[in-house]
Amino acid sequence: MNGRSMGIAPLEEVKAAKGILSEVQSELRQPNIPVAGTISLGIMIEVPSAVVLASRLAAEVDFFCIGTNDLSQYVMASDRTHPQVAALADAMHPAVLLMVQQTVQAAHRAGIWVSLCGELAAEPAATAILLGLGIDKLSVNPPAIPVIKQAISQLSVAACEDLAVRALQQNSVAQVKAIVSPG
Repeated sequence: MNGRSMGIAPLEEVKAAKGILSEVQSELRQPNIPVAGTISLGIMIEVPSAVVLASRLAAEVDFFCIGTNDLSQYVMASDRTHPQVAALADAMHPAVLLMVQQTVQAAHRAGIWVSLCGELAAEPAATAILLGLGIDKLSVNPPAIPVIKQAISQLSVAACEDLAVRALQQNSVAQVKAIVSPG
């Protein structure tokens, strides 16, 4: 699959990017340079405004990739690089998980898939919640692949969906983490 994703907020940026892509394809075809007939175009969902407009954005692209590091920071109005407030930008916060759920629902209604990247994607404790929320793909660094594959192999769809519902009902990161690793 040929694909490229970019961080997008306004719908106009998506349409402008699609126009540029079309122009470049046309320019390449002029001197008979082979160009793929279709190129999958995706966008990064990293800001709350993109989540709010996800259903509109989904109509314009082939896939979403949710960037949880940035999304968490913006949802929680925190700076993850500042030692005094970095902990507030935890992607396991129910508010962030709700944003993930809203994005996935909008994407799936439009018939497109959703991947998720960022530290949360490589967190085995979060895997069941993410799958329960409907995430289609996880993007992780190569060293995390065996751990995440092992976590997934021990899960059932029904259990993941139940856990996701319970996680969304919590009020804090601590409460979410308590239900994924009781004891």
